[in-house]
Amino acid sequence: MPSDTPVIRLTTAQAIVRFLVNQFIEKDGQLIEKDGQHIEKNGQLIESQRVCGAGFGIFGHGNAPALGEALYEARAELPLYRGQNEQGMGFAAAAYAKTHLRRRFAMCTASAGPGTANLLTAAALAHANRLPMLLLCGDHFATRLPDPVLQQLEHFGDPTLGVTDAFRAVSRYWDRITHPAQVMATLPAALNTLLDPADCGPAFLALPQDLQGWAYDYPAAFFAPRLHRIRRPQPDPVELATAVDLLRQAQRPLIIAGGGVQYSAATGDLIAFAEAHAIPVVETIAGRANLLWDHPLNIGPLGVTGSDSANVVAAKADVILAVGTRLQDFTTGSWSVFAQDSRIIGLNVGRHDAAKHLSQPLVCDARAGLAGLTAGLGAHTAPQGWCQNAQAQRQIWNAYVAQNTAAGNGVPSYAQAIGAVNALCGPRDRVVTAAGGLPAEVTANWRSLGIGTVDVEFGFSCMGYEIAGGWGARIAQAETEADAETVVFVGDGSYLLMNTDIYSSVLSGHKLIVLVLDNGGFAVINKLQKNTGNASFNTLLADCPTISAPFAVDFVAHAAAMGALAEEVTDPQALAAAFLRAKAADRTSVIVMRVDPHDGWTEQGHAWWEIGTAQTSPRTSITDARAQIEAGRSQQRVAL
Repeated sequence: MPSDTPVIRLTTAQAIVRFLVNQFIEKDGQLIEKDGQHIEKNGQLIESQRVCGAGFGIFGHGNAPALGEALYEARAELPLYRGQNEQGMGFAAAAYAKTHLRRRFAMCTASAGPGTANLLTAAALAHANRLPMLLLCGDHFATRLPDPVLQQLEHFGDPTLGVTDAFRAVSRYWDRITHPAQVMATLPAALNTLLDPADCGPAFLALPQDLQGWAYDYPAAFFAPRLHRIRRPQPDPVELATAVDLLRQAQRPLIIAGGGVQYSAATGDLIAFAEAHAIPVVETIAGRANLLWDHPLNIGPLGVTGSDSANVVAAKADVILAVGTRLQDFTTGSWSVFAQDSRIIGLNVGRHDAAKHLSQPLVCDARAGLAGLTAGLGAHTAPQGWCQNAQAQRQIWNAYVAQNTAAGNGVPSYAQAIGAVNALCGPRDRVVTAAGGLPAEVTANWRSLGIGTVDVEFGFSCMGYEIAGGWGARIAQAETEADAETVVFVGDGSYLLMNTDIYSSVLSGHKLIVLVLDNGGFAVINKLQKNTGNASFNTLLADCPTISAPFAVDFVAHAAAMGALAEEVTDPQALAAAFLRAKAADRTSVIVMRVDPHDGWTEQGHAWWEIGTAQTSPRTSITDARAQIEAGRSQQRVAL
């Protein structure tokens, strides 16, 4: 570089951290949130927030000496939360980004070898859910002088191949830094990926242990504060005109509202669009709480874990406007919930999602697309009878949910627990769950009280996300809505898989309310076994032939040992009283209740779902179940 260029001599690790703490975010020229930072734009000082709002880290020999040194010096600007395991840290980072609607992300750092490998599942979750997450992970030495080093995997024919290469499949951006100067190209590229509305996902940087500490004279300008803005791609005029024509011709139009509506901050725009044109709205799992539960145009959740109301209306719709959804199989009922001749308009910022199943693509930002459609449709509205029929279906579903969630006699159900908690939540309380039977039960039965307050992780359906994700969500929530609660629903199976971030929440002072609903094993898969004609096998603890004597875990004592307040209740009424105590408490509370593993499931609202079954078996229950499942295939759309 020219000799008169101002430079700063920093290690590679110091340069990475200094770059991160000087990146700020705005959207649409407006302040997102105040944190005392000021950036000059067009000659004016404006307040902004750091785009990398937090870090999660576990140190080892692969990241503590150099990257740890850099993070220590920046601890005031970039708070680093100590995780209990790397996978949980990644889940917390994913939930942090989701809570901030992808406008802020968290960084994760792990040591070389198993520490880094533990982040693979979390990276896959973030990739599937299109969530930004920056992974800074230790790698073997760039010089290779000490090879093979502790925890290095040796590939005899390729010395460059290691654990970090496994992240190529689960990252939107991947790089291995081999020279300090590389970060000047890599960091902006990684940040562009993290903030891109279409390509958003994990960015992974492999950092050789020696290179982290190598010094280089960086141009000072590289570390100047920068203000970023998430772009809003505008619709193509031809695609927009085609979509308008389809909606004008529709006799039975329907809107599917996905998670992308929230990431675009377009929930208000979607509601206004639906109201202006009298079009019913159904929600995906990721799009739950796009509308409040009692909005007259909210017809319910769609698909396999949906509602009868949404599925009945979807089957009759002739034109479907899919906004901000990737149309995964639980939304589409493995493509069985729509009429064979219905037309789909894919309004999505990602071209891959916009064109699925021969949809008419409308590739643009959700807010921009809805604005264009509104202008094109003018005063046009859907036929009055269509909307009224859809609303009548929703009233029937509301009555079912009220009955399904009401406390009754006998062993409580998931739905009854959900109803008891739902009735006591405030409009900004956030509910978090994932995997097992709870995503279906929460999606079907939860009545959304506030926009964007439901996080059902079903993109990767990852056990263990619940408590760790709740912790990350609470950290983000505390930055904007400190008085709201974060409520976690978790089954006993997921709790046993990953529970140590109860301890994290206690240590960091980020209060959670955790509902542990114990059904004695992996009951939802036991239900699947029975529904496909199989015997109960290796799912419920009572049905595991390798278990000599089932043992009941004392979840209360376990949670209390990690510093949480904990109690067990036996019925929904006692659960409600315990929940009020938890809301009044000053730290994380865990409430345990046993639920029925066999009965009490939400039986209505399900669409057909394609599942692999045995074509031949000595058991007639298997072949009979397969025949019944295959009979539903007649409704499955085929993209020709």
